[in-house]
Amino acid sequence: MFYAFSSFVMAALQRLESKDGMTTMQAINITAVQPGLMVPFFGTTLAHIAVALTAISNWENSVSSWLLVGSLSFVFGTFALTAFYHVPRNNALADTAIDDLNAPHVWHRYLVEWTRGNHLRVATSMVAATALTIAIVNR
Repeated sequence: MFYAFSSFVMAALQRLESKDGMTTMQAINITAVQPGLMVPFFGTTLAHIAVALTAISNWENSVSSWLLVGSLSFVFGTFALTAFYHVPRNNALADTAIDDLNAPHVWHRYLVEWTRGNHLRVATSMVAATALTIAIVNR
């Protein structure tokens, strides 16, 4: 999902008139905060915390370092980045009226900042998946 937003969704929204892109992203942000996304997102985060704790408590295990890297990469690079970087930007966008004179500037800044942060989420998700795959293969 993060990759899709980084590779084409945000680029498509940027091609729209400011008011149309902004309206669409505001709708996406409302729709995203539903159980279909929130349950897996929070559940995966809790699972990664459990994996990190297990890795630490079984540190002598040869794959514990990979498990810890993978789980912490997800928790900090995906979950925390979403909570502390993307959500405030989403809220600021939601608080900006489409007809506000400053709306085009808010939208442009949002596109740049949000997408930059999303690229980081893609990278940290890939690090997490790679590290956890290495742990599974070498178990």
